[in-house]
Amino acid sequence: MKQFLLITMCLFSLNVSVAQEKKVNTVQPTIMVLPYTKEGQDIRTILEDDFNKRIAITEVKEAFDNRGFTTKDFVGSLKIALKETTLNSGNKTDLKANVIRLSGADFYVEVEVFVQKSSSGNSVKLILQGYDSFTGQSLSNKVGESGKFYTDDIAKLSQKAVESCAEEFLNTLNNKFGDIVENGRSVRINIGFNVDSDYNMDFEINDDGELISDLIEDWLDDNSFKNYYHTQGISESEMIIDDYRIPLKDSNGRNYRASKVARALRKYIKSLGLEVKTDMEGSGKINVIIQ
Repeated sequence: MKQFLLITMCLFSLNVSVAQEKKVNTVQPTIMVLPYTKEGQDIRTILEDDFNKRIAITEVKEAFDNRGFTTKDFVGSLKIALKETTLNSGNKTDLKANVIRLSGADFYVEVEVFVQKSSSGNSVKLILQGYDSFTGQSLSNKVGESGKFYTDDIAKLSQKAVESCAEEFLNTLNNKFGDIVENGRSVRINIGFNVDSDYNMDFEINDDGELISDLIEDWLDDNSFKNYYHTQGISESEMIIDDYRIPLKDSNGRNYRASKVARALRKYIKSLGLEVKTDMEGSGKINVIIQ
């Protein structure tokens, strides 16, 4: 009887473990698909002006939907961003960045479309580039090609181009998402001094003889996700942290933004009796200037 009970308990434990593993493996990021834009191109009209691009973008989005990913609507996010831009017309804003932010997507995928027509057949080539919405870090890049066919059906050609690369592209993206969940997002922090500052990294900031650089490193160690950060270099005039990890979500389940790190680090440096300014470059780089 005891042996039967023990075997039953082991089997139950195994089933729970398998169920938990399946649950973890089905957690997938939300994605927004948007058209690739060159410098100077207007993201508001790029799809309106090119029917073939509109078709290709739709095919990529549908491919993601069919594989169980939750996708965010680019056009809907664009409309909201345009409305917000109108309401805040006095502020300088980056429309594309606003679209990405307002979508709430974990990742965004830029799609570059090339439709090639010739006497030997027509084809569609797609370049997919996936980025982390909150740091701008490149995560997955793939090229898809339809091959040449005697057809003017751009939708069919786009579908073939997507099918040639979607599976591998999404597998890479999903693996990167799993790594972010486990190890955190990576942001860059540059800490320097105003040209007229009386301080530098080697300045003894307290009676214990600790340097400014020592205390900042202690703070980074205590506040980084899983205590992980990597320092590219420290000199008398600056400290460069090329990989500081932040969690995917905050304690309230919201996406954790690098701006929270900037705010917390600024408060800490001020607590040392130093004047400091911070600014953000994009979503993944923090600049700290000690006055």
